[in-house]
Amino acid sequence: MNLIVDVGNTRIKLAVFDKNRLLEIRIADSFTILETLKQLKLDYPKLNLAIVSSVGYLQDKVLQYLGLQFELTILDNNTKVPFTNLYATPKTLGIDRIALVCASVQQFSQKNVLIIDAGTCITYDFINKDNEYLGGAISPGVRMRYEALHNQTANLPLLETEMPIQIIGNSTIGSINSGIIYGVLNEIDGIIEQYSALYLDLTIILTGGDANFLSKQLKSSIFANSNFLLEGLNYILQHNTVE
Repeated sequence: MNLIVDVGNTRIKLAVFDKNRLLEIRIADSFTILETLKQLKLDYPKLNLAIVSSVGYLQDKVLQYLGLQFELTILDNNTKVPFTNLYATPKTLGIDRIALVCASVQQFSQKNVLIIDAGTCITYDFINKDNEYLGGAISPGVRMRYEALHNQTANLPLLETEMPIQIIGNSTIGSINSGIIYGVLNEIDGIIEQYSALYLDLTIILTGGDANFLSKQLKSSIFANSNFLLEGLNYILQHNTVE
């Protein structure tokens, strides 16, 4: 059985897989991660393989515990992956983006795939049907946009994420919600339209924390999968494990 540890910018996701079947997801933070790991080991005694993907901070004692209890893979830019990386600066490619591309290779092989991860940032990653990763784009995520408006101005409030009632905001709150949400939706739809003009047989994946919120509003036909990154990490772990 496989343990996936995904250390993000704001929280830590832990997922248990039995081969390709996702059994459970638990959420932790830097204060609760060690106890959560110990409990998972008790609940799933057959867990023996683990992979860590970290774009945030993970304490040394947590890594030590993982190294003692599991056959551990730490994802970095030298980890073996099942695609050709044509990024001009491959060593700078985020490991979360690597995992997403690996999930597309596993689930949508020999297809042109655009993966959109709507999380802290919104990332766009493209892999062609020849299994070549070409690159993509990075822009601010939904919450980052709310926080930027609040932090970079004197009087604009920090709001919770909310779908605007209409595109014409008739108050400051309505205007902020309209500007951010419709701005994100039109950005995503516009980028999909540009990729679709280049690749007529394009498959589009939407994932990340805001995937479910955004997917209902987008014009384009997409596959929404909030666990896509975890599935990609599980595939990388299997790809790097010698039977």
